[in-house]
Amino acid sequence: MSYQVLARKYRPQSFEQLVGQEHVVQALANALTQGRLHHAYLFTGTRGVGKTTVSRILAKSLNCTGADGQGGITAQPCGVCNACRDIDQGRFVDYVELDAASNRGVEEISQLLDQAVYKPVVGRFKVYMIDEVHMLSNTAFNAMLKTLEEPPEYLKFVLATTDPQKVPVTVLSRCLQFNLRPMAAADVQMHLGNVLGAEHVPAEPGALRLLSRAARGSMRDALSLTDQAIAFGAGQLTEAGVRQMLGSVDRGHVVSIVDALAAASGEAVVAQADALRSAGLSAAGTLEDLATLFQQMALAQAAPTALDDADPETAEIRRLAAALPADEVQLMYSMALHGRAELHLAPDEYAGLLMVLLRMLAFRPAGTVPKPVKAAALARPPAVAKAVVAVPLPKAVGAPPVAAAPQAAAAALAPAVTEAPQQAEPAASSFAARLRPRPVAPAAEPDGIDPDGPPPDEVPPPWMDADDTPRAVGAVAEPRDEPDAPRRAVLRETAEGALWAERIAGLNLVGMTGELARQAQALGCTSVDGREVWSLRVERESLRAPALVAKLEAALGARLDIEAGVAEDSIALRTVARAEAEQRAAEDLAASHPMTRTLLSQFPSARILPGSVQPLTPTP
Repeated sequence: MSYQVLARKYRPQSFEQLVGQEHVVQALANALTQGRLHHAYLFTGTRGVGKTTVSRILAKSLNCTGADGQGGITAQPCGVCNACRDIDQGRFVDYVELDAASNRGVEEISQLLDQAVYKPVVGRFKVYMIDEVHMLSNTAFNAMLKTLEEPPEYLKFVLATTDPQKVPVTVLSRCLQFNLRPMAAADVQMHLGNVLGAEHVPAEPGALRLLSRAARGSMRDALSLTDQAIAFGAGQLTEAGVRQMLGSVDRGHVVSIVDALAAASGEAVVAQADALRSAGLSAAGTLEDLATLFQQMALAQAAPTALDDADPETAEIRRLAAALPADEVQLMYSMALHGRAELHLAPDEYAGLLMVLLRMLAFRPAGTVPKPVKAAALARPPAVAKAVVAVPLPKAVGAPPVAAAPQAAAAALAPAVTEAPQQAEPAASSFAARLRPRPVAPAAEPDGIDPDGPPPDEVPPPWMDADDTPRAVGAVAEPRDEPDAPRRAVLRETAEGALWAERIAGLNLVGMTGELARQAQALGCTSVDGREVWSLRVERESLRAPALVAKLEAALGARLDIEAGVAEDSIALRTVARAEAEQRAAEDLAASHPMTRTLLSQFPSARILPGSVQPLTPTP
C-alpha cells in the first residue's frame, strides 16, 4: 500500500478534532443542533487552516444517517455510515467540490447550476463546495447570484477563499461568513506531538518548536514540514537536523548579536556578521530571527508571566530583556523588520545585514548611555582632524549674520583641538582667526560673507594647506586617511585561479552560469576516472543553486565541488583589480601632466574633479 502523507492521514473527521478554530466549531455546532441552517456559507482564511475540512465535516453532518441508519442532522457525524464514509473518500455523489482556480468560467458554473434543479440522489442535502471562489470571473459570479440567493431547500452552498476582498459584495451579502484564524504556534506544536506519538516517531521539543514556527499558522504546512523532517532525519526529529533542513539561523548567533548590541561593541557586531557570512547562513533569516527575539524580549519586559517557563529559551530571553531598555528594544525591532525588507536593495545581502546591525548601534534612543570608548580609539589622523576643526558653527534661526564671539569659538573648538594631533594646531588657529567679530553685513549680502575673501565656513580644499596657501607644484602630499574611499577588492592571486580563468576564457558563458564562473574561487583541480573535478568556493547562496552548478558542469564537461565562503581570487576580482590599477595609473598621469601642474599653480582654487579621469582603454 502506498504511503499516505500526514496532512491527509490525520485530516480531522469531526468538529471535535479541529484544532484552533473553536469559534467556527461552536457556531456551526449550535446551528446544526437547533436546526437553524443557512443556505450558503463562506469560509475565509490563509492556506492550510481547515476550510475544505470544515466543508466536508459540515456535509457529513447534514447527510449523516447514524450507525443504525436512522439518524438525522447532527453536529457529531458518526463517521461509519455510508454517507460519512463516501464523503471522506471523495465519492459521495451529492457532495461536489469545484476548484474555481481551474474552473473559473461561466460555462463551468452554468453546468454546475443546471444540476441544482435535481434532488439529491442518495443524501439528504446536495452540498456544492467551491474552493478559491475569488478566482471566478465576473460573469460567473453574476450567473450564480440568483441561485445563491434562493436555492432549493435541499441545496447548500459552501464557498472557500483565501482572499475575501476579491469576492463581490453581492456574493458576500448572501452568505454567512466565518474567518478561520491562523493557528498559534503552541497549538501546532501540541498537535504535532500527538501526531508523532501516534506514528511512534521520536522528536525533540526543540525540533517541534522550529516546525511550528516555520508553519506560520498553517497546520497543513506544519504536517508537510514534519513529513520532510522525518525523511531528512531518517525516522527521527532532532533540533539540529530540523534547523539544517529549514536553513534556520542557530539561535546562538542571534543571541550573540543581541549581546554585542547591548554592549555597544561594533567589533563584536562585525565579527558576528562575518561569522554568519562564513557559515553561509541567510541574512534575511537572521533578521527574521532577530525580530522574533526582540518581540519576545519586549514581551518579557511588558508581561514577564506571559512567557512559557517550560521553554528552555525563556531564561535567555529574560536575561537579554534585562540588558536593554524597552525603548531600545522597540527601535531595534523596527529596524530589523525594515532592514529585512530593504535587503534586496543592498549590493550584497551580508553588507545589508551588517548595515542594519550598525544602524542599531548608531541610532540610540534619548537617554541611553553608550559604552565608553577609549581615547586611543577616538584619535584621528591629521587630515581628518583638520576637517573636523573646519566645521562651521550652527546659526540660530532668525539671528542676524554675526559671527560668534572669540570665546564661544574657542570653547567650541576645544574638544577638537584636544583630540587632534599637534599638526592640527595651525588649522585651528587659522579657523579661529576667521571668526573675528565683524560688523553686520548690509542688506545686499544677507549671509554676511566677505566678497573679497573666502567664506568663513568653507572647508579648505585638499590641495591647500591649513593656512590657505597652495602647495608648491611638485610637492609630495602627506598621506591622507580617506574613510569614505571605496574599499579595495581583496585579491590574492593563486595558480589555481589563473588556471581557472584560462579554462573559463574558452567558454561562451552568459547569464547566471557565467556569473557563477566569474565569482567562484578555484581551490584546486583533480582528475577522477579521467574526468576533471574542480573544487570551488562561492560566497553568494543564490549562485550555489543546484541548477546553476549543473549548467556549469555541462559547459565544462567536469564535476564541481562547491563550498560556501568568501572568494579571495576569482575572475571578477581580477577584473576589478585590473580596472583599479588602470584607473590609478590614469589619475597619476593626469596629475603629473605639465599642463595640469601649470593650471593648478596659476589657479589656486582649481581642482581635479574626482572620477572625471578615465583610462583610455577601459577594462571590460
